[in-house]
Amino acid sequence: MRRLAILLLISANGLAAAAQIGAAPLSPATGMRDRLIGAWRLVSLQVAGADGKMTQQKRVGILIYTKDGHVSAQLMSPTSSSPEVSGPVKYEENGYEAYFGGYDIDEKTQTVTHHVEGALVRSLIGKDLGRVYRFSGDRLILKSSRPDERWTIEWEHY
Repeated sequence: MRRLAILLLISANGLAAAAQIGAAPLSPATGMRDRLIGAWRLVSLQVAGADGKMTQQKRVGILIYTKDGHVSAQLMSPTSSSPEVSGPVKYEENGYEAYFGGYDIDEKTQTVTHHVEGALVRSLIGKDLGRVYRFSGDRLILKSSRPDERWTIEWEHY
């Protein structure tokens, strides 16, 4: 009985710790803002080539949304030989992308806007990066809201 009580106490402490980290439950009734909160691991990045065909890009990364409205994104090519993703906006330098700032959500249009305060690529500072979002199970799928950017990035909740 004492072992059971200890196991229950450990489980309760683990759940409380997870709640403090900000990992939001992913039930359908949860608001979009609550579903974004927490840390996300990069699953895939697909970019349209010159022929319009989507191709997988090798990247690793983390995306973090905080309860108080901050965002941080870091993506890295696992090898120095991976080509940089080209497009109308330069996001990465030497195979690395990193920025942070605030964010706003528009649930009607299903967009989240990242307000860049600091970035590795300094031309991003002060920009608003619109992202169309959708959820699929525990995955977050983002696309640029710009029609001239064609990429899809998929994240998995840690």
